Amino acid sequence: MKLRRFTLPYILWLIVFIVIPLLLVVLYAFTISDNHDILSFKFNLDNLKRFFSSPVYIQVLLRSIKLAFISTLICLIIGYPIAYIISRESPKKRNTMILMFVIPMWMNFLLRTYAWLTILGRNGIINIFISKLGFEALNFLYNDNAVLLGMVYNFLPFMVLPIFSVLSKIEMNLIEAAEDLGADKTITFIKVIFPLSLSGVMTGTSMVFIPAVSTFIISSLLGGNKSSLIGNLIEQQFMYTGDWHFGSVMSIILMVFILISIAVTSKFDKQKEGEGGGLW
Repeated sequence: MKLRRFTLPYILWLIVFIVIPLLLVVLYAFTISDNHDILSFKFNLDNLKRFFSSPVYIQVLLRSIKLAFISTLICLIIGYPIAYIISRESPKKRNTMILMFVIPMWMNFLLRTYAWLTILGRNGIINIFISKLGFEALNFLYNDNAVLLGMVYNFLPFMVLPIFSVLSKIEMNLIEAAEDLGADKTITFIKVIFPLSLSGVMTGTSMVFIPAVSTFIISSLLGGNKSSLIGNLIEQQFMYTGDWHFGSVMSIILMVFILISIAVTSKFDKQKEGEGGGLW
């Protein structure tokens, strides 16, 4: 009973900063009004119909999911080998290498993204070097490739750290047992190491996909007007257009896709854990 008293501040915090804002978003999504007075709200599904009846909004949503999926896949391809290499190092080297990944995260997210403007811009570091070689400056910014680069750069640590955490906890005697049974390094990795690290892969996938599909800063700075994502549309509705009801509808739709992705990765992770006993 005494311990429950200590949970009250956390429950209150969850209600005030998570539950109530979500309820307000749902309220705005399925109502209309001439102003933001809650008493004047009327139930209406026109904003939901407006979103799904417009090919433009559907294309932006699908494009956001596509770029988030590609960036998550790239982070996995790059991040897994990095996490594996770090997990095999001595504790001293391991801590230093992890620190190298964590240090950039101490810097403001916006500043990290702005830094790429000075690197990829027409007068950026890369184009200056290209011009010195006698070639014309290239257009690296304001396209999907620049947005993907920004996503991978900002979200790669979210893939590396969960995978490293799982890999570093794998018992060495399991690997030694596989080698004693005649398995080479490739078979050991496929049959032992990778299946045991799937929980880290699923966690990393969720941690990268969720911010990638909802980002708007990266696409605004590196993609410009040519690379608007669903996050940019939501920002525009709240900050510039002032149509909070339509912005809330898009937020709800985005949350549904995020919840679906979490459910899929969680179910896949549980299935793999259930199959873990039959690897051999």
